[in-house]
Amino acid sequence: MILYIWLILPSLIYCLPPDPFLDSNFLKDPNVSRQLNKLPPLLSPDQLTDETRSLSKHLEKVPQYIIDNCPMVHLYSEEKYWPSDITDFIKNFHLADKDGNVFEFENGRTNLTSLQDLQPLYEIGKNNDGSQITDSADLYMTTNEDFSKNPDWLIGHRPEYGTGLVRKSPAVLLISDKGNGWVDAFWFYFYPFNWGPYIMGYGPWGNHIGDWEHSLVRFHMGEPKFLWMSAHSGGTAYQFDAIEKVKKLRRVDGKIQNEIINRPLIFSARGTHANYASVGQYSHDVPFFFMPLSDFTDRGPMWDPVMNFYAYQIVGDGVRPMSEREEKIGTSWLSFAGRWGDKQLPSNDPRQKWCPVQWRYIDGPLGPLFKNLERTSLCESFKLWNMWHGCPPRRWIKKAVGLDAERNDLVGDNCGVLLYKIRPKWLRGLLRLLMWRGTICFCMDYFTG
Repeated sequence: MILYIWLILPSLIYCLPPDPFLDSNFLKDPNVSRQLNKLPPLLSPDQLTDETRSLSKHLEKVPQYIIDNCPMVHLYSEEKYWPSDITDFIKNFHLADKDGNVFEFENGRTNLTSLQDLQPLYEIGKNNDGSQITDSADLYMTTNEDFSKNPDWLIGHRPEYGTGLVRKSPAVLLISDKGNGWVDAFWFYFYPFNWGPYIMGYGPWGNHIGDWEHSLVRFHMGEPKFLWMSAHSGGTAYQFDAIEKVKKLRRVDGKIQNEIINRPLIFSARGTHANYASVGQYSHDVPFFFMPLSDFTDRGPMWDPVMNFYAYQIVGDGVRPMSEREEKIGTSWLSFAGRWGDKQLPSNDPRQKWCPVQWRYIDGPLGPLFKNLERTSLCESFKLWNMWHGCPPRRWIKKAVGLDAERNDLVGDNCGVLLYKIRPKWLRGLLRLLMWRGTICFCMDYFTG
């Protein structure tokens, strides 16, 4: 019993209130505050001044440290829906409101033909009082054909073996200045379809057209400090040193150099494309290791986003393109506040199904600029059960479970790593039984990283 109390003591210590003198939500996390107590706080974009900026307002090119530390992405080996090019993707859609009314452009055209067709506001018709303006937030990109028949444009493109290049599927980089030497690099990964998980062999559930996932690498004075990766409506933060690295040849201005660097490695789950830090089975967007609803990752084809990407700099309330390539497609598409996919199918649609957890087909996602990029916390948002709004970066990789999970004693099986030195083994097994997948383990795992 004494040993058991000693094991849960760290979680009690980490539950203490944060330092009241730290005014940034990001720095309120206990693990972070200890590491960064000598570094200046992050600032939201509206707090930046000429004295606190970390970057010029008019970057001429992407800083090399952002390129050197861009995450490599292991896609699932049996993935069905690969990365896609947004410029080709939108040509299969028209805009419609929640009632299904189709938007017509001035020339009577309804189909989307280019990214310039995506705007923050739309002018509809004429009357005695002038034009009517519709906010794009009320619109859905709606497919021109039955997406349930898996048309070719829904499949995407596999990375090239060896190089990791996806020629027809650029990633999207958004660079945000957080002041006082801090810089956030948001890497966005677009997939044409989100194929949801199964529950006890039945499903899939939560499918939707269009899938925006992203990772955040946070730098201070050019040094990577933290990495956050999205997973559905949540995600996980890590200290950058904890993330697995892979050796790659350095690229400068798009050209390979005779120099090997270590790039961070993340894993994209089958179908859902949620991002994780290790291989195996993960509970899907729910706490306390609930496994009937799961994501799966493995070391499938590797995608290298720096081989092909669009780059933008966030300046104030807008964005600016960083090369002629981005200027050609414009910036209006980033301000499109509508959904990048069909509205949730009605219950009377024969394609729609329901289970107590989820519908089979749900709304498409919002675009990159609507992922809380101005945040100072590492996390994009907080779950209802995370009432304290904590987002501590983990100090060890969170290991997956299941038959495909990779295990070793150096990183351990989540909070069970604290039990490795306990002897005899039967006592260690008993303590693991008491802790494993329970609230005590969850609390320790969350608050101690």
